[in-house]
Amino acid sequence: MNYPPKHHQEDNNLHMLEVIKTYPLATIVSVKDNAPLITHLPLIYREEDGKLIGHIDIYNPQTELLKDQNDITIIFSGPQCYISPSIYSTTQLPTWNYIRVHLTGKVTRIDSTEDLKESLIVMTEFLEAPDHKYVLEADNPRLNSNLDYIKMFEITIDTWEGKFKLSQDKHPKDIRNARAELLRANQASVKVFLDSVFIAKR
Repeated sequence: MNYPPKHHQEDNNLHMLEVIKTYPLATIVSVKDNAPLITHLPLIYREEDGKLIGHIDIYNPQTELLKDQNDITIIFSGPQCYISPSIYSTTQLPTWNYIRVHLTGKVTRIDSTEDLKESLIVMTEFLEAPDHKYVLEADNPRLNSNLDYIKMFEITIDTWEGKFKLSQDKHPKDIRNARAELLRANQASVKVFLDSVFIAKR
C-alpha cells in the first residue's frame, strides 16, 4: 500500500511553488551526529535557477551545517485544520486536512557580503509585495551594521513531495464543504489564539 495515498500526493511543482511563495517560513532540518538541528526561516525561491535562498544568524548552531553541499530537508506548511464529520453530507469519521511541501536538497553557504546584502534587499522586496510599503535601501545603516552577523545560503533542490490532504476522496459536495471549513477554521483559529495570547499577557 502506498503512503500517503495517491490522492493526497501533489505532483504538480507549480502547485507546490504556490505553497512556497505564499507560506515562505520554512522548517529546515539538518543532522549532526544522528541528532536533528531544526530552524524556522523564510526561504525565497529564485526563479532564474530554481534555488531556495535564505539567511541565518551566525550564532545559530545550525549555521555550521549550512555549507559544503550538506544534505538538508525543508518543510513548507500551508493551511491545516480539524475536519468534523458534522460538515459532511455523507457519513464520515473525524480527520485532519493540511497542505505540506517536503523538499530535500544540498545546501551551500555564500560568503560574499555583497551577495548577502543584495539578497536581503530582494527578499524584503518579495515579502513586501504587492504594496511595497517599505523598501530596504542599500545604504541603510542598520542593514550594513548587521551584515557581519548573518550568513547567506542557497539550496539546490533534489526532491519534491507535496502532501495535499483535502478530502479529495469524498463526495464532491463534501470536498467543497471541507474547503470552506479550512478557510473558516484558519481565520477563526488565528483570532481565538491571538485573543488568548494578548489576554494572557495583560
